[in-house]
Amino acid sequence: LNCHSRMARTQKNKATAHHLGLLKARLAKLRRELITPKGGSGGGTGEGFDVAKTGDARVGFIGFPSVGKSTLLSNLAGVYSEVASYEFTTLTTVPGVIRYKGAKIQLLDLPGIIEGAKDGKGRGRQVIAVARTCNLILIVLDVLKPLVHKKLIEHELEGFGIRLNKQPPNIGFKKKDKGGINFTATCAQSELDAETVKSILSEYKIHNADITLRSDSTADDLIDVVEGNRVYIPCIYVLNKIDQISIEELDIIYKVPHCVPISAHHHWNFDDLLERMWDYLQLVRIYTKPKGQLPDYTSPVVLPNGRTSVEDFCLKIHKNLIKEFKYALVWGSSVKHNPQKVGKDHVLEDEDVIQLVKK
Repeated sequence: LNCHSRMARTQKNKATAHHLGLLKARLAKLRRELITPKGGSGGGTGEGFDVAKTGDARVGFIGFPSVGKSTLLSNLAGVYSEVASYEFTTLTTVPGVIRYKGAKIQLLDLPGIIEGAKDGKGRGRQVIAVARTCNLILIVLDVLKPLVHKKLIEHELEGFGIRLNKQPPNIGFKKKDKGGINFTATCAQSELDAETVKSILSEYKIHNADITLRSDSTADDLIDVVEGNRVYIPCIYVLNKIDQISIEELDIIYKVPHCVPISAHHHWNFDDLLERMWDYLQLVRIYTKPKGQLPDYTSPVVLPNGRTSVEDFCLKIHKNLIKEFKYALVWGSSVKHNPQKVGKDHVLEDEDVIQLVKK
């Protein structure tokens, strides 16, 4: 597989941008076979890696051995994780669950992602499958040598179709039965033209489709959209061992986006980390109010951002609830009047209070 070396050798101009696009598409196709587990008779799943999705959100921890990931996990969750002194030990995942602002957040160690997992070796695959279901990924780095590790880990995750701190590309893509490739760009494109788009699509044996580029897109963006198996996950870089650096260095780290400096050993700055995790998870807490009683502020129903309609709320409680639903009374920032009578399509906001009225 010398696509990589061929990519390095091609010089940049229109003709080769076109060629590069093709190589990237070929590479992506080969990688896809690694992301999607082989159907049917796979060797049984790894022990401890079918993690039950408990809790309202799932946070995955990734880091090289000896950066203090296990210490951080056990200190955050008080989960007793056996920290062995030799490398590559944590094999099965024992998730810890922490309660924060009323939400149950599952903390998961994602071991062994770093060494050759995306080549389908060893436990890698199941770990990747779990990683792709996380709502947030924390990459734990050693503050003394962060950059090499950061690059390697990001590269691995990219290879699994995980995109960190990114929005899905603004590209419209619709397959059709006939009519050829219909290419429109609503703004200037520095990399893609009709021809390159066509050749990338033909690599996927797609000869009839509408493609709309709504932002300046790259060949990689187009491939992501065509592959359609990419997941977009927010990520926080946790820089551990800050007890080993100066205050000046710490000030610099504070300015780096998506970074939180901590000391797992000394429990320094955990509150900052939790607060940042909460920000990135964008969970929405809804308090229930039984008729004629005060709202229950102790156990909110927690919904993921983007799926916070009254109907989503009902489904989260019980799948048959929506059948009996008549209307709801809502107090909070999503309504103009308190309370306001709303239907099942009303979108709730964080810390709204709701009372359901059944038929």
